[in-house]
Order: sequence, then structure tokens, then C-alpha cells
Amino acid sequence: MHIVVAGNIGSGKSTLTEMLAKHYGWKPQYESVTNNPYLEDYYADLHRWSFNLEVYFLKERFRDLLQISRSSETIIQDRSIFEGVYVFMANNKAMGHLSDRDFQTYMDLFAQMLAVVKMPDLMIYLRASVSHLVANIRRRGRDYEQTMQLVYLENLNARYEEFITKHYPGRVMIVDKDNLDFQHNTADFLSITKRIDQLFYGLFPETTNNSDLPLKLE
Repeated sequence: MHIVVAGNIGSGKSTLTEMLAKHYGWKPQYESVTNNPYLEDYYADLHRWSFNLEVYFLKERFRDLLQISRSSETIIQDRSIFEGVYVFMANNKAMGHLSDRDFQTYMDLFAQMLAVVKMPDLMIYLRASVSHLVANIRRRGRDYEQTMQLVYLENLNARYEEFITKHYPGRVMIVDKDNLDFQHNTADFLSITKRIDQLFYGLFPETTNNSDLPLKLE
């Protein structure tokens, strides 16, 4: 089984991934951030480094999916390949950080990957306001994130909402994060696990969208 925790920068994906992995005995699969050779350059100059960064992430996420497909364990993954394409890459293109040539090359590469990509069994989307994201980003103190512009986070949030609520074709569980502290409040964490238990073992599915991939990026 393959579960994904999705959400904007600072939404708490890695924390929830770790906690759910421990709770259920699942194997966590974390996104490569600290080892990304383009990340600091990207935040310093989005226009120059967007293509490099996105291709690196695409490569890493595709490699992770290949490993997940060969595993007999239940894997919970921090961010999916679909978010990378339909949220982050789409946002960089919309903000003018990618040429049409680079964008088309990237999308052609992703289209070939789709032939061997299986949809996750569940995507848990952590919905958070920009003010909540900013507070978390400041709290964790990564130097390269401290100069991140608010408009960038706002644009990503808008892309996430569009993608999750209107286009993503798989099963989604939306968690409104602003009023939850699942890291420090046991009741908040159990409210999430109860919903997961209901989805996998209960009678009432949460949300399944029916749009077909690939999606159109505008």
C-alpha cells in the first residue's frame, strides 16, 4: 500500500509522515531536501534555477516511485510526484521562471514516467493558511527559506487547492491544519488516524475525484 502526505512548504508533511509511520508500522519515504544541490540557489534566483531544481526533484520522485512499486511494505511518502508537476512546476511556469522550451521538455519527460506510475492508495492533504505556513517556516529556521516571498506561498496554496479539489483523480483526505497541533496534541493526532482507519476499514469513503491524468497546466 502507498500513502502520500501532501501539502505546501511548512504544512507539517514530514512530521505527520514520521508520526503515521510510527503509529501504523509503515515505512516512511522522505523527500530529498537537504541533499538537493539546487535548493539554496533556487531561492536566491528563482528564474535562473527553476528548471534545474524541478528536473532534480522529478528524477528523485520517480526513483522513489520505482522503489515503492517494488516494495512489499506499506509506504508513506512525504510529497508526491504529482504535486511536483501540477503544483510546483506549474507555479514556476505561471510566474515566468521557465521558458516554453524547458517546460515542454520537462512535461515530455513526465509523460513518459506516467506510463509506469501507479496512483497512491491515499493522499492526505494538509491544508494550511499562508500565515500558518510562515509561522512554521520561521520556527524551523532553514536559512534558505527565510527569504521566501509571501506571494510564492500564496500562489502555491492556490495551485494546491485547484489540484486537490478539482483535478487529482485519486482518493484524498483533506486535513485542515490551522487549528490542529497533531505533533503535540494526542487528540488532534488521533482525529487523523481515526479518519484513516475509517477510509481503509470502514464503510464511508472520503473523497475520490474522477478527472483523468495528465492534467492541463495553464
